[in-house]
Amino acid sequence: QVHLVESGGGLVQAGGSLTLSCAASGLAFSSFTMGWFRQAPGKEREFVATSSWSSSWTNAHSVKGRFIITRDNAKNTVYLHMNSLKPEDTAVYYCSAAGPYSRGTLLREDDYNYWGQGTQVTVSS
Repeated sequence: QVHLVESGGGLVQAGGSLTLSCAASGLAFSSFTMGWFRQAPGKEREFVATSSWSSSWTNAHSVKGRFIITRDNAKNTVYLHMNSLKPEDTAVYYCSAAGPYSRGTLLREDDYNYWGQGTQVTVSS
């Protein structure tokens, strides 16, 4: 059974940094594309970043230059390093997995097979 467990969320002031982690189990992690999505209150869940099994990565335009997605296949963990945080980054952040060996750049929720429970990130102004 696949489990994705996010951690690292919390309260931070605008301009600050946080790193989210997502520990995966029950899957061949290195063959999966991993993604981060977020959902702000009253809004739909939106794509944030993705790291493919083939070592490519993509960020949403809204976080380019501020957020970096990395993965450690030896630890079955994907990270989201968030810098220069803004109040509009406040949301529940979800980790997701697609695969194995999914093709293309996966930007949609429907592209992903598995989801974590989410971790809250709150950025105060």
